[in-house]
Formats: sequence, structure tokens, C-alpha cells
Amino acid sequence: MDTPNSQSTVRIALDVMSGDLGPEAAVEAARLALAAHDDLYLTLVGQPHVVDPACADLIKSFAGRVDTAAASEVVTMDELPSKALRGKKDSSIRVAINRVKSGDADAAVSAGNTGAVMATARFVLKTLPGIDRPAILSEFPSIRGHTHVLDLGANAECSAQQLYQFAVMGAVVARAVNGIERPSIALLNIGEEEMKGNEIVREAAQLLSASALNYVGFAEGNDVFMGDIDVIVADGFTGNVAMKSSEGAAKLIGQLMREEFTRSWFAKCCAAAAAPVLKAFARRIDPGLYNGASFVGLNGTVVKSHGSADAPAFANAIRIAMIEARKDVPRRISDLLAETLASEG
Repeated sequence: MDTPNSQSTVRIALDVMSGDLGPEAAVEAARLALAAHDDLYLTLVGQPHVVDPACADLIKSFAGRVDTAAASEVVTMDELPSKALRGKKDSSIRVAINRVKSGDADAAVSAGNTGAVMATARFVLKTLPGIDRPAILSEFPSIRGHTHVLDLGANAECSAQQLYQFAVMGAVVARAVNGIERPSIALLNIGEEEMKGNEIVREAAQLLSASALNYVGFAEGNDVFMGDIDVIVADGFTGNVAMKSSEGAAKLIGQLMREEFTRSWFAKCCAAAAAPVLKAFARRIDPGLYNGASFVGLNGTVVKSHGSADAPAFANAIRIAMIEARKDVPRRISDLLAETLASEG
């Protein structure tokens, strides 16, 4: 079975009104994704006076694989999620997610207001049976490739049981997206020793230790980038701080390198000589390679692109949505949760 609806193709509802770079970036991302994936069908969602002209060339170039869906409203990046949910029922975010609910799309992708996308997705799609709260998951570059980290901001406070559920969801995504048969799982903590951390983290450790999951213990912040762990679990407050700190550190490194390589004539010559190495380094840590945060735990597939993502990065979010839809990640989460609970019983 290739997709939830047993078809060989994957249809994505793409919110083109979202993101800091405007509809142009979303439409170009659609072009890149369609060119790269022959089995991809896209529904571009937005205000008709914007979407129809922007998509005219796409519809001609990829005949039969692109259509549009009208949405009369747009959620701004600084709008309160509650206001967007109650007051903009015909927003591009809502229309895209509604298509997943109705079965007209296998997944939705948006670069819009994270809180509004999550609130709308949770309201429309609901959470899976046995899942208390959805979580935000993304990949981080690491010394061994990448690490899946969740939650990245959806739930500032979590119970031990919810952290356990996050571990199940992270294991499914790592297996489905990256083919890791038995992903290693750790809890983010202030130390690796058993007595470290607060009561909730220690209780979650006991739940995971007693489960059938491949739980390997606590992980510290540096393990996100330097360890050999496949999935690292945290509450949304801790996970979001870790994510924003890593983004800031990456920008700092880039800025300092630019300053040093332009400080003098000799430094500029060194920069020219090191250009191939610097380009290779930039490719390895390019945020676009990891763009696309999964909203896991929902009864449907929703992927959030970074608001400032350019077209290639946005296209990567579409690629992730395709994989998760084809692998039917929501069903797999339900199955693994039932399996782990049964093994404990």
C-alpha cells in the first residue's frame, strides 16, 4: 500500500499564502517538487486573485498534476492562533487541512503561523486514539547524519505519559522516513545519570525502560549534534529552546567565518583557496536540507515549512510530507502505540 487511499500517487494540499517570502517561494517550491517527483499531485490553496495567475504556468507545464483551491482569508504570521481558528474559517491554512480531513489530499504543507497551523490541524483532524497531544518533530544535523527531535514547541509542559507517547511517535517517523528498523530513543536531560532531571523526566524514563521501545537512557544537549541517538524526546519548552539555540549558534558561526575571511587581503586569499571546502561545509549544514517539521500525533499528515524557507527548502518540506503520507505515519503510530501497550500488559 503506497498511500492511505491505496493509490500510487500522493496528493498534497499546499498553502501558498503562507511564509515570509510570499506566494512566489511556494509556487517555485511546487515547481521544483513536481519536477523531482512524477507521482506528486498538488492542490495549491490560496486567494484566487493571487493563486490563479501564479499557477497558470505550473498548470500548463504539469498538466493534470496541479489544480487550485480557493481560500478567501489569510492568517498573518503574528496572528493569535485562537483568533485565526475562530475568526478565519476560510483561511488558506484551514482549507488545506480540510482537504486532508475530507480525503481529497494525503497531506497538507504550510509555511504559515506555527501556532495557527497546529491549532487548526488539531481542531480539524483531531489526535489519534491514545495520543493526548500532538507534537512538532524535525531533523537536526548531527555528526552521524541526523537526529529526530520532538517536541519543538507545541507543548510547553508535558506529563511523563505524554513524553512516552512522543517517543512512540518519534520512533515511527524515524523508521518510516529514514528506514531505521529499531531507532534508538533518549530523553533530553541535564545529565546522563539516573538521578538527574526533574520528577517527570525520571518517571518517563521508567515508562520507556519498561517498554518494547529501544530506549537508551538520558541524552544531554550536545548529543543532539554529536551523539549516535536516532530520536531525542523533550517537552516543548526544552525542545524549542534547544532548536532556537542551535539556529543562533549556526548563524553566529557563519557570521564569524565571514568576518574572519574578509578581515585582510591575506584572509581573502585563504578564503579563495578554501572555497571548495567552505561550500561543502555549507551544504552539509544547510537548514534547507532539514526543513519540514512534522506535526505528529494527528489523524492526518501535516508538515510545517519554516516561514523564511526559500523555494528549495520549501520543496524539501513537500518531500517529507510525501514520504509520511506514503508510509501512512498516523496509522503506524497507532499500531506501535497499541503494540507497546500490549507488551506492557
